[in-house]
Amino acid sequence: MKDTAAHPHYRPSKIACACGAVYDTFSTRGDFAIEICSKCHPFYTGQQRLMDTAGRIDRFKKRYGQK
Repeated sequence: MKDTAAHPHYRPSKIACACGAVYDTFSTRGDFAIEICSKCHPFYTGQQRLMDTAGRIDRFKKRYGQK
């Protein structure tokens, strides 16, 4: 009988964010980098900004009478 694992190898890994935060966890993928985490995401930091792409917000406000 051949010894084959039904589950992938689950090993310690480091996840590095672009903001510099490093998280130690376990993963089947190994070490990897992410672009945004809970320390730098606008939703969690409270520094959420509206990104106005091509004037869409201004057009919306003008169309629906918001000033």
